[in-house]
Amino acid sequence: MTIYLKERFGYFLNNRWLVFVAAMWIQICAGIVFLFGSISPVIKISLNYNQKQIARLIVAKDLGYSLGFLAATLCEIFPLWAALLVGAIQNFIGYGGIWLIVTRRTAPLPLWAMCILIFVGTNGETYFNTAALVSCVGNFPKSRGPVVGILKGFAGLGGAILTQIYAVIHSPDHASLIFMIAVAPAMVIIALMFIIRPIGGHRQVRPSDGLSFSFVYSICLLLASYLMGVMLVEDFIDVSQNVIIIFTVILFVILIIPIVIPIYLSFTQEPIVVQEEEALLSQSGDQGPGRSEHGDGQEIISCEAEEEKPKGVDLLPALEKQKRRGPCMGEDFTLVQALIKADFWLMFFSLLFGSGSSLTVIDNLGQMSQSFGYDNTHVFVSMISRWNFLRRIGSGYFSEIIVRDNAYPRHAALAIAQVVMAFGHFFFAMGWPGAMYIGTLLVGLGHGTHWAVVPAAASELFGLKNFGCVYNFLTISTPIGSLVFSGLIASSIYDMEAEKQAQQPHEGRLMASVLTRFLNMDEPLKCEGTICFFLTSLILSGLCIIAAVLSMILVYRTKTLYANLYGRSRM
Repeated sequence: MTIYLKERFGYFLNNRWLVFVAAMWIQICAGIVFLFGSISPVIKISLNYNQKQIARLIVAKDLGYSLGFLAATLCEIFPLWAALLVGAIQNFIGYGGIWLIVTRRTAPLPLWAMCILIFVGTNGETYFNTAALVSCVGNFPKSRGPVVGILKGFAGLGGAILTQIYAVIHSPDHASLIFMIAVAPAMVIIALMFIIRPIGGHRQVRPSDGLSFSFVYSICLLLASYLMGVMLVEDFIDVSQNVIIIFTVILFVILIIPIVIPIYLSFTQEPIVVQEEEALLSQSGDQGPGRSEHGDGQEIISCEAEEEKPKGVDLLPALEKQKRRGPCMGEDFTLVQALIKADFWLMFFSLLFGSGSSLTVIDNLGQMSQSFGYDNTHVFVSMISRWNFLRRIGSGYFSEIIVRDNAYPRHAALAIAQVVMAFGHFFFAMGWPGAMYIGTLLVGLGHGTHWAVVPAAASELFGLKNFGCVYNFLTISTPIGSLVFSGLIASSIYDMEAEKQAQQPHEGRLMASVLTRFLNMDEPLKCEGTICFFLTSLILSGLCIIAAVLSMILVYRTKTLYANLYGRSRM
């Protein structure tokens, strides 16, 4: 009996589902970035910052969350646990330093130093995100859509989960939230970092995978519904501290439930030996896309993007031809090799226009709701967060149906979502009754789709070997889009409309209005009415249409690749 339990415990530790469940928990820590709105008032009051100084911290936060090159490089060179440890240290140093300064335990630092601290702390989350995605996409190469959607969904809900945990502390000192952000992720990472790793010999699709993913999906829906219910109860009813503790205990139970999957599989299934699994994979005809063999065993390279090959390459021998041309789409690319591919830039600009436009709405949701006449702005922030989560989960599943059942490119799902987002922006522009609710729904759903589809598609088009570097370069498009669309277009149009409204009652006092605004930077002009974001929303709607067109061009260019990748699995 003892030998049997030891053997099953060994199976449990080497089960890829254990890695996946641990990655889900780690992704909660990767959602700390969504808590900045909760800690920024504490920083603002404690350090006597104005809104422009807080805006600079926001830029540093967004850059830290998007620049994951170092994280991707470490994940390729060192074991994943080492990269996770570096991320935990960065998170602890960054947010720990902010906590020391905010609580006056150390001397205040200049704004540029605070920007560095928030950058370092937030950048630590890129290590959590990259390690979780790299390990799980590698362990589930035939289920990339559901894996990416679920992991990204947990990152999206991380802020709501950590906020509920913080409610248990019930500290009058709001700076204690910053302390929790600094310490809690380090504890979680240290506890789980040796579990996050690639599992050799466990990548074959098994009959139990479908049921297991369905179980995880049901837990995700339960978790989102529960958090929404708890938020509504705590907002509208004055609940006692004991009730909050009970709510949080139930939350922990829901989060722990998925561990049932690896436990059950470890005691009910026999592991597949590595050699046997490799034989199964080879028998299933799982060759690289774009490759075929003659009867003599000679391999012929047949890349589909022939227009990108160097001139004269057809005159070379087969092996030399492959070296000159580089890898075919679907094989392992380095970042440099991916950067010269048209498909890479189609994906990049589709993400820039699509996700950048939706992030502009998320960043300006408070002002948008106020201009529409709503006082309770946090309702829309909470709504878009939940829709974002549900769409990340659902898009992973939907895109997997497209590629698995139809052998069709995954970006078709993204194109549909971008058209839906275009309608959402159009509703914002028109300002019809209920447009704020409908627009928030449509934009939130579309935004979540990007982060369920793009990571999976990047691993399919450019391989798994350097997936971390390729994916983290693609994510740079989001802050670029937000900077241009929100920092330049939306803010400029808003200020222009606000000045027009300020001039209307006092037409002859333009200089006085400008002088007042110059001298009193903490009280900027406010714009009221749907006109404030009318032009911005129309521009964003047009950008989403452009993004959808780029996605469909990518679909057209990669149809043959997906037919090779997934067509044989349907035979």
